Amino acid sequence: MKGLFRAVMALLVAVAGVAPGWAQERGPLVLAAASLQEAMNDAADRWAAKGHARPVLSFAASSALARQAEAGAKADLFASADEEWMDYLQGKGLLRPGTRARLTENRLVLIAPVGSKVALGIRRGFPLAQALGTGRLAMADPAAVPAGRYGRDALISLGVWQGVAGKVAAAENVRAAMALVERGAAPLGIVYATDARASKGVRVVGAFPANSHQPITYPVALLKASAHREAEGFRRFLISREGRAILARRGFGNR
Repeated sequence: MKGLFRAVMALLVAVAGVAPGWAQERGPLVLAAASLQEAMNDAADRWAAKGHARPVLSFAASSALARQAEAGAKADLFASADEEWMDYLQGKGLLRPGTRARLTENRLVLIAPVGSKVALGIRRGFPLAQALGTGRLAMADPAAVPAGRYGRDALISLGVWQGVAGKVAAAENVRAAMALVERGAAPLGIVYATDARASKGVRVVGAFPANSHQPITYPVALLKASAHREAEGFRRFLISREGRAILARRGFGNR
């Protein structure tokens, strides 16, 4: 009897796994830049509260996510921290035509551990290398990750990159760079303003001038391979007034 009971239960579980009326539908899979973690989770929660299946969120550097999409990841939406990686996928013909839109904007800041007393005015020729001393500057990989590229461009524009290029601790994404500063492994780091706002372990030393780097814009688009019936609806929600208000509450901006 016990064996028969286990067999029946196993069958019921198997049937439930394939019967659409019994199993809850998975929401669309969203590949989103690491800096969007809190805001995108807020948006997904709000979407689910409206009676939809909660989107499945995957966070990483925009460069890594774009490569995943190129490699055939079964994803529905891509939200990038820069236009370049969205351009890359568009050039490969991997975006659904007519769905690319500007989602939000961000700012770039210099951070230190919350207990640090370092004070720096961010201007041309500011003594960043001197402030680092023997320590390293935490930032996302300048060779590929948007936050790192923005940071490198800002430091070049301000004339201080050459003095710190050899002191960079290149991280796989902006949140990994911030973690180095949070735990004191790096005395200074470059992240987005929204990242610093989300952390209790760092403080903002100063903001980089907007004209020291390209505008930090986040595009979102539906991937051409998407077949999820709610993917386009969630994209439209993200760029709606309500969706952008959710982003704004986490410190993101829109012009």
